[in-house]
Amino acid sequence: METLESELTCPICLELFEDPLLLPCAHSLCFNCAHRILVSHCATNESVESITAFQCPTCRHVITLSQRGLDGLKRNVTLQNIIDRFQKASVSGPNSPSETRRERAFDANTMTSAEKVLCQFCDQDPAQDAVKTCVTCEVSYCDECLKATHPNKKPFTGHRLIEPIPDSHIRGLMCLEHEDEKQNLESNLTNLIKRNTELETLLAKLIQTCQHVEVNASRQEAKLTEECDLLIEIIQQRRQIIGTKIKEGKVMRLRKLAQQIANCKQCIERSASLISQAEHSLKENDHARFLQTAKNITERVSMATASSQVLIPEINLNDTFDTFALDFSREKKLLECLDYLTAPNPPTIREELCTASYDTITVHWTSDDEFSVVSYELQYTIFTGQANVVSEWLCLS
Repeated sequence: METLESELTCPICLELFEDPLLLPCAHSLCFNCAHRILVSHCATNESVESITAFQCPTCRHVITLSQRGLDGLKRNVTLQNIIDRFQKASVSGPNSPSETRRERAFDANTMTSAEKVLCQFCDQDPAQDAVKTCVTCEVSYCDECLKATHPNKKPFTGHRLIEPIPDSHIRGLMCLEHEDEKQNLESNLTNLIKRNTELETLLAKLIQTCQHVEVNASRQEAKLTEECDLLIEIIQQRRQIIGTKIKEGKVMRLRKLAQQIANCKQCIERSASLISQAEHSLKENDHARFLQTAKNITERVSMATASSQVLIPEINLNDTFDTFALDFSREKKLLECLDYLTAPNPPTIREELCTASYDTITVHWTSDDEFSVVSYELQYTIFTGQANVVSEWLCLS
């Protein structure tokens, strides 16, 4: 009993705990003792409510108080019940812990230990002495009535039975339990409100993030449209320039061909006239007249043949536009790979092709991003004879 009593003794007043508080460090302290600690920390003209923390007298852990002060700490109801049972089991006497506890808990108008609690369920007159008090029913029972009203089965197994106490004590005990449950409910409600506030804050941030996503997505879509329109405009401008060059080449070639056609027609007309005269001369039966005209026509035919070769050079019949060959394969590949900026893939080092000499290193690599990457940075490590490691960076273009 002495060992148990030492466990139930307050480290400040060195008496049994009275209205014990359960500290966050798991130690307990009398409410009045905790209040005296706060008072000892107060400066001149300073109220107890201004103290927001104190040290546990057992482990020196700093106890932080809420706005409610000591009322914000939980009551150690289990420890209080153990103390009550310990007092009931103690030997009655003027100096016993039980008697001391009674003097603190009740005023002069309450009953003394010599008074007996009678059964409130007996039909006998006078009623028998009570052996148990049911806190749930708030009724004291004798042994016979207790067995009749509280059989060992549900729901009666859940009723709380204590040593017999008068009704006023039951109401006081119920008030303590009510206060503890109220504090537990208030604490849980405070935590729920705090959590609900955090969720509301998170919800507001999520809604704001959704709005930002909408705005940023619309902005990027507009920028994409602008950039694509600019690309289309550049392509159309280049198309117009290249198309103009093709048209100019066509006009120049057609002009040359038209000149050659005109020369050919002129030569054909002259040749047709001489051919007609020559054929008419060949049909002449008069030998004298034939000889007179044949020599002149022969000279004219010879001159016409020679002049046609001079006036009409060799005709170039090439109608292709090979000089205007178009190759958009590189541009097509770039347009097909058009996408938002992403980190390019690292190149693949061809170790079988890499070589190293005394002061020269040759690195071979292949890359899938040949059009979007200008250069790479290669980190290599040099191991010296003293097992030192030197890391350097090298730019590869």
